[in-house]
Amino acid sequence: MWMTELDKTERRTMAGCFLGWTLDALDVQVYSFVIPALMVGWHITAAEAGVLGTVTLLASAIGGWLSGLAADRFGRVAVLQATILWYAVFTFACGFTQNYEQLFICRALQGFGFGGEWAAGAVLIGETVRGAYRGRAVGIVQSGWAVGWGMAALLFGLFFSIMPEQLAWRALFWVGLAPALLVFWVRRHVPESVVFTKGRRERRNRGMLRQLLAIFRLDYLATTLRVSALATGSIGGSYTFLIWLPTYLKTTRGLSIIGTAGYTTVMIVGAFVGFILGAYLADSIGRKRTFMVSAIGSAVILAAYMLMPISNGAMLVLGFPLGLCAFMMFSPMGPYMTELFPTRMRAAGQGFCYNFGRGIGALFPALVGKLTSVMGLGNAIAAFGIAAYAVMLLAVLLLPETLGRPLPDDAETPLQNESGAAKSYTPS
Repeated sequence: MWMTELDKTERRTMAGCFLGWTLDALDVQVYSFVIPALMVGWHITAAEAGVLGTVTLLASAIGGWLSGLAADRFGRVAVLQATILWYAVFTFACGFTQNYEQLFICRALQGFGFGGEWAAGAVLIGETVRGAYRGRAVGIVQSGWAVGWGMAALLFGLFFSIMPEQLAWRALFWVGLAPALLVFWVRRHVPESVVFTKGRRERRNRGMLRQLLAIFRLDYLATTLRVSALATGSIGGSYTFLIWLPTYLKTTRGLSIIGTAGYTTVMIVGAFVGFILGAYLADSIGRKRTFMVSAIGSAVILAAYMLMPISNGAMLVLGFPLGLCAFMMFSPMGPYMTELFPTRMRAAGQGFCYNFGRGIGALFPALVGKLTSVMGLGNAIAAFGIAAYAVMLLAVLLLPETLGRPLPDDAETPLQNESGAAKSYTPS
């Protein structure tokens, strides 16, 4: 078993980041389950509910970039702790909001920390775990998202079964304070990345503006734009149905609260298997091929799930492969970005690209909400999801394979090899 070959630092870093992803998903995904209650209790429209989902993702784009910059200057672990505490506090605060405007502000502030946690954690695990196991390690860690999503589904079923609806949705947000406890464990057990520590002083001497804009230099610009498109497609596709799935199951398909939780749980189990499968595929067939299999499979199954006249029983069955394909693509994402950017701008590069994708992908749930009255919720979800996966495929075709490459040294650009000669980026 490859995990037995990891040292204590690698295992503890994986554990800390796994818990971070788990609780991150718990805090973010509870909103998808409370949308129907908010629409009834506050009399908000589907479009307004979509905006509440979008604002968190838009804020996460800014938070991810700035947190990535901070992680490149002050350390991955310090920023990881700060962002976990930030999103936990503002998720908790969502449970006390009294109107749409207050919830909008709290959701936006929650997103700022949500985006930053990924930027710091993905780089930390990518730099700490040895190259031979990097894809598997980051993929296993990312499976924590499915665990957190599952916890949100279970708590939704429990709270809405034993509490009045207008108290249950608040309790779901209050549980979001739990990640704050993780900060104390991370502070004690997770050390800073050795790769980062080596060049700490030199990086701090660089100007803030220069470091902020380094990923837009001519020799990195093409990589930055293509990776941003990759993230936009993958995140836009997943959030299109993540945000709206419980509402679709409850309102369009007429399922009960327990039925909605059950159908969602099947998809979550598929997502967990997808994270693990993607982790192993990324280290065997390569990052690019894993992305392509995942994107094509997601588009095909999403079309069947939303557009075909299938029974509820068939939907239950299709939920597993949809979750598997839609989340398999996220396992190679962290190691792939780690392998494309050098140390001095790695967190800033990953933070910007991934969270730019979140920001643009965040528009999809809002657009789905706006178009629901015109084309129906299922059709809107399918249209935006399939379009997003098409964008992802185009980006993959324009990017290189990085499987087996060492982390890029600060002395070379992504378009150079060890001898300084131009490196071919022909898609593999």
